[in-house]
Amino acid sequence: MIYVIGIIISYLLGSIPFGLLIAKAAGKGDLRKVGSGNIGATNVMRAGGLKLAGLVWLLDMAKSIVAVLLGIYLVGESFGALCGFFAIFGHCYPIWLKFKGGKGNSSMFGVLLAISPLSFIICGIEWLFIAFTTGYSSAGAIVGFLILPFLGFAISFNMGLIFIAISALCLWRHKENIIRLVKGIESKIEWKWKK
Repeated sequence: MIYVIGIIISYLLGSIPFGLLIAKAAGKGDLRKVGSGNIGATNVMRAGGLKLAGLVWLLDMAKSIVAVLLGIYLVGESFGALCGFFAIFGHCYPIWLKFKGGKGNSSMFGVLLAISPLSFIICGIEWLFIAFTTGYSSAGAIVGFLILPFLGFAISFNMGLIFIAISALCLWRHKENIIRLVKGIESKIEWKWKK
């Protein structure tokens, strides 16, 4: 029963649509009708600039961190990572928004920070390098998802399996970005502090 409770709470935490709520509170309108229509931090940056996107990024990370810590407290580290997966799943498929949510990148970073700060640093440097050099946030995210399982197995076998699940979920959510990158029509990031 404790496993079910932990998973449900983690999913509901992940389902909190911070991007949508903060964009509305900042007077940027309905994020689902702006840019890509996504409720994640990248689209918040298109609508409201880097400062607003940074806040959303931190809050999306925080909800995953809380889910992981809850799982660790209830059972242990592997269950904490599983709770992190369900927080990411909630972010991608929030019950409050008819299961139409973000793409999981910021929430994934929250799980990494809570489970393995070294993995967080590795993926963070990789994402920043690719995003800044190519201009494609999605490209940095996709490469991070691909190396995620290796980072997981470096911790433990169970962690590797959970990180494979996280990687698969996030890659699936980025399938349209992958198609656009292959076709050369993916949108680049606009690095603006305010809008």
